[in-house]
Amino acid sequence: MQQIAYFIEKYKYFLLFLLLEIIAIGFTIQSHSYHKSQFFNSANAISGGLLEKSTSIFEYGVLKKDNQRLAEENARLRSLVSSDSLHPENIGSLSIENKYISAKVIQNSYTKRNNILTINKGRLDGIAIDMGVVNNTGIIGVVNKVSNNYATVLSVLNSNSKINARLKKNNYFGTLTWNGQNYRFSQLLDIQRQADIQIGDTIVSGGKSILFPDNTPIGIIKSFDATNKSYDNIEVELFMDMSNIGYVYAIQNIDKEEILELQKND
Repeated sequence: MQQIAYFIEKYKYFLLFLLLEIIAIGFTIQSHSYHKSQFFNSANAISGGLLEKSTSIFEYGVLKKDNQRLAEENARLRSLVSSDSLHPENIGSLSIENKYISAKVIQNSYTKRNNILTINKGRLDGIAIDMGVVNNTGIIGVVNKVSNNYATVLSVLNSNSKINARLKKNNYFGTLTWNGQNYRFSQLLDIQRQADIQIGDTIVSGGKSILFPDNTPIGIIKSFDATNKSYDNIEVELFMDMSNIGYVYAIQNIDKEEILELQKND
């Protein structure tokens, strides 16, 4: 109390001046409609701005959670569809059962010749080396390293990437690679001359791979060179925008070990 009294005594003239100023401003606002409206407009603008910022932050947090929830739900539904296709009435539509694990890409160096993605799921979430990775648009790459909580993915935009691919309209197979030049295009190799390819033909994953379900979308043919003996420089425009990848799905082939064991004994 003594300190408060000392403070008031020391600054009594300044405090009196401040009080009078507040009273004067109050009278001015009350007696002039223009000043009154300006005061309240300014107060509303400030409070509205703060509310908008806080709402944006809140909506961002909610949207982030919603996106994660939707990705996990999509992974569950994809797994169910894969499992349902093995029911007796659906035999023939798909021969391999897959489980899908949702993850978010947290690092993407798509401008580099050897692009490696990092995802926020790892060994503890069921991620393993050599799992195929896709999103809702198409093939993304293959898991190449795993820790407990994270994993890296060898992107299709990597000079070491080789994806089994085929023409959707027939069973001519080739290999999808990347020359390191344009992130929107990959190159298709080893397509036989008898394939009769055309501009606009759709390229999908081939059934020879156990990493991706057959018919997983890849892209369309944009250009090629043809000779009497071969096709060269087949450019495939990718369906997926590799510069903008959010959530992805790692594919766990339930039958992978059994298939590999059978193939090893052939």
